[in-house]
Amino acid sequence: MFTPTAFGLPSDTGGKDLGIFLPIANGGWILSRNKPVLDGSYAYNRQVAIAAEEAGLDFIMSMSKFRGYGGDTEHWNSSLDPIVLMAALAEVTSRVKVWTTIHTIVQNPAVAAKMLATLQQVSNGRAGLNIVTGSYKGEFAQMGMWPEGVDHDARYDLAYEWIRAIKALWTEDSVTMDGKYFQLDQCESWPKPDTRPFLVCAGSSKKGMRFTSDELDAIFLSGGDSEELARASAQAKADAAELGRSVRTYSMLTVVFGDTDAEAKATAEHFREGLDEDALKGMMRAYGFLDAEIGKENAFVKKSRSGFMTAAVLGTPATVIEQLTELFETAQTDGLMLIFPDYLKAIPIFGNEVLPVLRERFPGKVKELAHG
Repeated sequence: MFTPTAFGLPSDTGGKDLGIFLPIANGGWILSRNKPVLDGSYAYNRQVAIAAEEAGLDFIMSMSKFRGYGGDTEHWNSSLDPIVLMAALAEVTSRVKVWTTIHTIVQNPAVAAKMLATLQQVSNGRAGLNIVTGSYKGEFAQMGMWPEGVDHDARYDLAYEWIRAIKALWTEDSVTMDGKYFQLDQCESWPKPDTRPFLVCAGSSKKGMRFTSDELDAIFLSGGDSEELARASAQAKADAAELGRSVRTYSMLTVVFGDTDAEAKATAEHFREGLDEDALKGMMRAYGFLDAEIGKENAFVKKSRSGFMTAAVLGTPATVIEQLTELFETAQTDGLMLIFPDYLKAIPIFGNEVLPVLRERFPGKVKELAHG
């Protein structure tokens, strides 16, 4: 068992990291005409960030999106820039970690290194980076930034060069690299971050999981089934151990509260009844899961007809506590990134009624930050 690098998180010593996936795009994470209105604005996300800090959550994270899914709801057609956003939110918070997202095929590593070093200064050491290799051709081809001929595995080869260049720029006076995808010629990048930003990825393929175990600190695993998550978590941790490293494993989850379990289930059914079919098709087309010519769908598409874009738990705070306890105990993951239909209503409920119980059941002491 390898000791994880300390980042000031409960998982430093075996606790669970609990954070928020910010609604930085209109529509949030439910593909439905019947969901609460989320405009994806800075004003709303600022309120969410402050609420997350006040509730005692550990991190907030923003995605990066350049093209939405359309439909009647124009789902995700408008989204904020994650770097600018997280720098602003770092200024209105003081404790919660601020994790941003960058696509490796969009941003030069020298530019990204300076952005994150700056965010680390602005946030006083709370910065993190979610690394995305770029999966959806239409999103990047629209601006001439899709690398033709670079397939899924090759995009991870590119990501290896990218993150290794950034790590070198954070620690060395100058860097020379003659890679297949990136070239640096005595490249300098100052200032250096005093402590290395937290690094995470959501690669679910064998190559993606290996990349995370090899280079990063945590991985977001797909799927909501506890047994499925347990297998994926065990594999990621075994990969890291083989490399002499430790990796944290997280999953994403939408939480729908109700005064009763029946009320929460009725709310979820209301969302399903208002499914924005065209937005769903737009999402599946982007993922490459929908064959528009013959209309075939896979299991993921069928599951998405609930309107939820992630796995979901429904019920009273007590029911949610039991479901999250079961998930952690079975899957042995290190944390959750949470999504809510209405963040400003749900975060105080989670903070007051759910979080204290989870902290007691899964204690972890935050360590002092480590350099490196």
